[in-house]
Amino acid sequence: MTSPSESLHGTVAQQRSKLTSVLYRPLRALSERCAEVWGDRAAMEAALQAAFPSVPYCKFLYVLDANGRQLTANMSRDGLLEEHFGRDRSDRPYVREAIFERDALANSRGQRYQQWGDLGGGMQATDFVLSAAYISLRALRPSLTAMQFVRAPDGGALGFVGADFAVRDLPQAQALYEDPRRPRRVDADYPRADAPSGASRLQSKMDAQLDTVIRVMEELILDHGIYHVMLHFSSSQAVVWVVDDPFRYRLLAINELTNPDICLAYPKCSYPENALVPAGRVREILDNMRTLREAEGRFYLRTGTVNIFNGMVSLSFSSDSSHYVPYEEFLKMDYSFWIET
Repeated sequence: MTSPSESLHGTVAQQRSKLTSVLYRPLRALSERCAEVWGDRAAMEAALQAAFPSVPYCKFLYVLDANGRQLTANMSRDGLLEEHFGRDRSDRPYVREAIFERDALANSRGQRYQQWGDLGGGMQATDFVLSAAYISLRALRPSLTAMQFVRAPDGGALGFVGADFAVRDLPQAQALYEDPRRPRRVDADYPRADAPSGASRLQSKMDAQLDTVIRVMEELILDHGIYHVMLHFSSSQAVVWVVDDPFRYRLLAINELTNPDICLAYPKCSYPENALVPAGRVREILDNMRTLREAEGRFYLRTGTVNIFNGMVSLSFSSDSSHYVPYEEFLKMDYSFWIET
């Protein structure tokens, strides 16, 4: 068993700082080259191709204009992906974050901007934004983007160099964080005492962001050694057990479950060969739990649990009924069976 590290959030911050130190210099050099050939698509794509090997862990490199529209194809390990040329990324979280930082810097009127990452020795990662992790549109897995500003000779912002990463490809923590021993209270979403008879559930904080929660949990199970998950939909928290520390559970609150960055705090771990649940069925199990949670009616799912080693799924409903079933049966049964029994 690995020795415990610091807190969850401290571990995430430490991993993000390490990534900034590794990624800043090659992306800064690439942005300077793009500034020299700005507006020449072929030259900028040649710069992306030349720089790609110098950006570790990278899936895609591309250039955006000041409004977030793509000026080049995506550069990947397999070469240029032409279909991304002209793509409007302005609504993506990493672009919004970069534009916010750029505008905040412009409004600081030349004062030293304090938001840049610290590289040590009094140096900052100037004009560099490492986004918060998010769920990718295509793979539906936690991803992260680094944005480096491209500046004209007069200092004006021309646009951005973007670099996309799959969180599972990035360096992870070497030791598990220490879960603090402290009292916690989280109220569930029971209907109010004055609610009419037969009232269905209230929407919990987890319900409002269930897509992200499900994808974060999938990533932790597939690539980070989580083997037993208990999702408390009503009280918006989860309890997880890790193969490297199997005798102690860790409690994740809603602000952690909706932050894909927490995957950086769990050491990498291959999916266990002796798990009864195949890796390819994990997403389906979690998605089915979501479907049950969102079902209309008086009775609704409060808690869903899966253990990949014994292959069992357990479900607890507002009717106070509980079910323990092999995952194969859970995936085959009609949803109405669970709600009506």
